[in-house]
Amino acid sequence: MEKKIYEARADLRETGIAYSLATLLPAFLSLVVLVLLELAAEGYEDAEWYLYLSFLLPQICLAATALVYFRRGKRTPREVYSPCKPRYFVLAFLVQFGLLCALSELNSLFLALLERIGYKPYMDEMLPSLAGWNLLPAILVIALLPALFEETLFRGILTGGMQRAGWGTAATVLISGALFSLFHHNPEQTIYQFVCGACFALLMLRAGSPFPTMAAHFLNNAAVLVFTSLGIDSFYAALPLWGYIVLVSAAGLVLAGSLVYLIFLDKKEGEKPKGVKEGKIFFLAAAVGIALCAVDWIAVLVERCL
Repeated sequence: MEKKIYEARADLRETGIAYSLATLLPAFLSLVVLVLLELAAEGYEDAEWYLYLSFLLPQICLAATALVYFRRGKRTPREVYSPCKPRYFVLAFLVQFGLLCALSELNSLFLALLERIGYKPYMDEMLPSLAGWNLLPAILVIALLPALFEETLFRGILTGGMQRAGWGTAATVLISGALFSLFHHNPEQTIYQFVCGACFALLMLRAGSPFPTMAAHFLNNAAVLVFTSLGIDSFYAALPLWGYIVLVSAAGLVLAGSLVYLIFLDKKEGEKPKGVKEGKIFFLAAAVGIALCAVDWIAVLVERCL
């Protein structure tokens, strides 16, 4: 029994280290690359290759974090990438539809609140060209790779580690959502990313696999890219008022229904494994990453308010 508890604590510590590493590596690598580019190139900020590089570097760091985790820890990739029942892919699609069409409107209200205190939102995210066939490499780098590597870290490693440690469903879902939102350093997307991360964590707990959330994450990013390539700034731009109300209401009901099913009707026997349940072990290991993300989140907020 003592050996099992020791291994559980070690696993929880490695999970926290993975979060810290996933935040430190992109910051360090981005700084190195920027210094080299300033010395060797001019006018690179608007170049297509640089825009792709800015999206690719974080994914390389997340992939490296996963490799370090698998080499240091006791879990194997096969344990993280376990199969699941097909119904969870259907549920992931329904949840993502609700998030994209209903929750985005709630996030707009939060953004309006930030604007009241002087926050200036990013009007245009720097994206590579999405015209014609250029959309395909953009979907690969901006939609597919983040879906694979962010879900590996946040759902496969972090959420899975919390579950194995015996954390309750509510604690795991809320903490996973908070860490996912904080990781993106984007105040104006805080609400959306928190709820999205929490819903994905719940899907991971029920499915026992990150594959459904990978599919949902990919659909979210790919949909945004496709709409942007078509010149559509809003999902509701071409809808009349009644159409907007019907779509948002339907999406809200689909999201609520899916969550009710996952929370109350999809419970499994033996779902609460006995473990260490010690949050201190995880948070001490993740403290560097949490602090770095929090400081950057506050810095972005202050910068956009000035």
